[in-house]
Amino acid sequence: MRMMLIVNPFATATTPAGRDALAHTLSSRFALDVEHTTHRGHARELAERAVAEDFDVVVVHGGDGSVNEAVNGLLGAPGSGHDPARRAPRLGVIPGGSANVFARTLGIEADPLAATSQIIGLLESGQCRRVGLGHTADRWFLFNTGMGMDAVVVHAMERKRHAGKPATPARYFWTTVAAFLRNAMDRSSFTVVVPDHDPITGVRFGFVSNTSPWTYFGDFEIRTNPTTGFDSRLGLFAATSTGVARNIPLAARLLTHRTPKGGHLHRDDDVPWVRFRADEPIDVQMDGDYIGAHHSLEFGHRADALVVVAPGTNTSATPRAT
Repeated sequence: MRMMLIVNPFATATTPAGRDALAHTLSSRFALDVEHTTHRGHARELAERAVAEDFDVVVVHGGDGSVNEAVNGLLGAPGSGHDPARRAPRLGVIPGGSANVFARTLGIEADPLAATSQIIGLLESGQCRRVGLGHTADRWFLFNTGMGMDAVVVHAMERKRHAGKPATPARYFWTTVAAFLRNAMDRSSFTVVVPDHDPITGVRFGFVSNTSPWTYFGDFEIRTNPTTGFDSRLGLFAATSTGVARNIPLAARLLTHRTPKGGHLHRDDDVPWVRFRADEPIDVQMDGDYIGAHHSLEFGHRADALVVVAPGTNTSATPRAT
């Protein structure tokens, strides 16, 4: 079995010794090609090469952003019209970031060496599963995308990380609080459209989820759309206020695993597509990476888009990128 290991050496929770140990372990079982990323988008380029060179498996050791890049390289752009006979390698994930939402949601061990042993066992027993993915016209997302305040927070965290500050749960929390306080009086908003519903106007921040939990706060799960999953369609969470008084009760419900409710909240756990539009460009994040400011985007869903090495149904087939 030919395996490409894509390593992000700059990921939050990776170390040189740990990277060497897991590479040594994998190379004892598989024909291994180890590649380290050097720039943004490099994981996508490497995954594209893995497809072209007929690798059987691509394993990513890094954070959610690196995994997102690799998936986009494996599958190609959703609307690009790739040859439907093109088959993608299976994807394995060894956590190396600060949140590792995708890996944790799949049931992958948090410790990188334990995850490496788990991946080996799953491959040797043939355990893989198909998962659905969210997408725009030119990009896949694995677990969530966010517009407005959510993306403002992600953008602020990226700036802090580039300044050398680690992405800790506490830093995310205080960055979120500061962003809400700083932007509470900002009246910019956007409109959200979903099938069979009147347009939702005046939205201040929104999430489109491909699975649940939406994210983790340390070891604590935050579930904005509890019944959304890899086998369902998209979940929508759209709020028309950033006011502290209105969002403290909502935050309390999220933190106590109660169903999110609020007079300023629209939520749906199973929609085929979501479209947003804004008069002025608004910030957007995808799988925890800031992707810029946009006037409009449409998010769709593709069932069984990707085969991942994870606990689940045995399958020997690999997915087709269409």
